[in-house]
Amino acid sequence: MIFTVTLNPAVDYVVHLPGTLRQGSVNRAAAAEIQFGGKGINVSLVLRALGAENTALGFTAGHTGEWLAEALAQQGLHTDFIRLPAGETRINVKLKAGTETDVNAAGPAIPPEAMAALREKLAALGKGDTLVLAGSIPAGLPADTYAALAKGCTSRGVSLIVDAEGEALLQALSCRPFCIKPNREELGGLFGRALRTDTEVAACAEALRQKGARNVLVSLGGEGALLLDETGQMHRTFAPAGTVKNSVGAGDSMVAGFLAGWRATGSYAEALRWGAAAGSATAFSEGLADGESIRKLLAALPPQA
Repeated sequence: MIFTVTLNPAVDYVVHLPGTLRQGSVNRAAAAEIQFGGKGINVSLVLRALGAENTALGFTAGHTGEWLAEALAQQGLHTDFIRLPAGETRINVKLKAGTETDVNAAGPAIPPEAMAALREKLAALGKGDTLVLAGSIPAGLPADTYAALAKGCTSRGVSLIVDAEGEALLQALSCRPFCIKPNREELGGLFGRALRTDTEVAACAEALRQKGARNVLVSLGGEGALLLDETGQMHRTFAPAGTVKNSVGAGDSMVAGFLAGWRATGSYAEALRWGAAAGSATAFSEGLADGESIRKLLAALPPQA
């Protein structure tokens, strides 16, 4: 079974402006929609679209938390959230006006007893299960939160996937995750350099593999993705042609596609194709991609050696 963890879920209010954003003035939206997610939840939704059943774990709070949980249930997603005693699940604002501007709110405080309840849920995971830890660590929690959550799981044979930035990712390497997924900028930031070529990307990916990651999947935006697998072999795929409408959730979709592809085929090359197709399908959609869109792009991508 697959389990995802989102420590700081969100209700996203996506606003489309007919032109550019006029600061200090009244802007009238051409359209707006509500999206329910957070990185782990996005992974869960795309996994479900690909037929991979899973359970979304994490924390919700207040009326917005109830709204989020109800909306996800209506989409057919199985969740097992922990209710926090105070605060509200955050609302983020996504402005689309030629370029995308995000205003991300802070989430509610997560008390020690809530973290203990999450650890108790994770204690039930065992061999054959997969745990996806995705997103930033909320303020007030230490940088090694993911490492602490994963430590007991990996010792019981749970496959771990981590999609996080900076110190949170580095700390998790000690748990020997099955896969980590930085994007090019995040990967370069870990080494204090800009990565311009596949060779440079692969070299930094290999450094993280030497630190504990079994597989390193690097999203490259419009240039596709690169995978350095646990044998040290590099796989490369390029993004299919299409019009980019949305970048929110594309990386999460790549994680979901990679995981679904690996479970379906047992091939790293094929898993990379699935990941690229899922990430691109979301980039070409207004929201998260559906299964049909992903499969169409998968069929258009050339097989990988």
